Amino acid sequence: MNHKYQIKIARILSRLLEVSGLTGKPLDDRARKEAPGSFITLSKGRVHYETAGPEKGVPLVLVHGLSVPGYIWDPVFYPLARAGFRVIRFDLYGRGFSDRPKVRYDAELFDTQLVQLLSALNITGPVHLAGVSMGGAICARFSSCHPERVDRLCLINPAGMMPRPGLPERLKLLPLLGECHMGLFGKKLILAGLYDDFYTQLRPKGYKTKMVQQISYAGFRRALLSTLRSGILHEMEPIYRSLGKNTPRMMLVWGKEDRVIPHENCIRLRGLIPDMVCHFIERTGHLPHCEDPEQVLPLLVDFFNP
Repeated sequence: MNHKYQIKIARILSRLLEVSGLTGKPLDDRARKEAPGSFITLSKGRVHYETAGPEKGVPLVLVHGLSVPGYIWDPVFYPLARAGFRVIRFDLYGRGFSDRPKVRYDAELFDTQLVQLLSALNITGPVHLAGVSMGGAICARFSSCHPERVDRLCLINPAGMMPRPGLPERLKLLPLLGECHMGLFGKKLILAGLYDDFYTQLRPKGYKTKMVQQISYAGFRRALLSTLRSGILHEMEPIYRSLGKNTPRMMLVWGKEDRVIPHENCIRLRGLIPDMVCHFIERTGHLPHCEDPEQVLPLLVDFFNP
């Protein structure tokens, strides 16, 4: 079958699944009434964001990962604001309460979203960046493409160099098959994956409940599938290599018991960026700032302070 027609059929099927209720309810103004923070309209749609801390504090932007939106930063968001930073977190397109435009969800889209968000908030000077998982890859790309906009960069168990999926997983990403698989089984798979994020059972309050809500909105699974197809989880090594040659001040925080990203990625990353400061957090998994904020928060405050 011609690839163009495969894409057309995939879009039709995706729409049918959304209409049938298999892929979610509308993310409308009524749904957004539940959201804290604010909204701003950028080139690809409305973006949900929150700010905290003193207006004149140094901007510190927090970028979440593949599926869990901005609330992934709950354990450190307000403590960082109390430490004097102007903290900004937002939902990437396709996640949280931000719009789900029908576009390719790749590194370029998220880089443009961050550029436009900072401009819309009138933040023109260098900022501090912290990214977790896929958010680390997004922050790395932003730092590589816009080095004048970044003062310090913290990566928390960053994605971008994960092993490529085997044949069974690649088949699930094909047009038609991917839409069917994500529409029918996506909710179950996403929720099951939450348990891999943590080494212990110390999850933030309401972690699963909030994720169930996110999955219920139309367009979330479509955006997730597009992101998985884009290569952002696997093809970012050249970006990290470029940071190793032209390094902003960088820190790596790594949960030593990560079951999502292999430890070999950490070793490769340290080889690409030998000058960055590294901290390894015992008895934590993919989200050390959630499992052990008492240990991670002081590291962030010390690193981002002048």
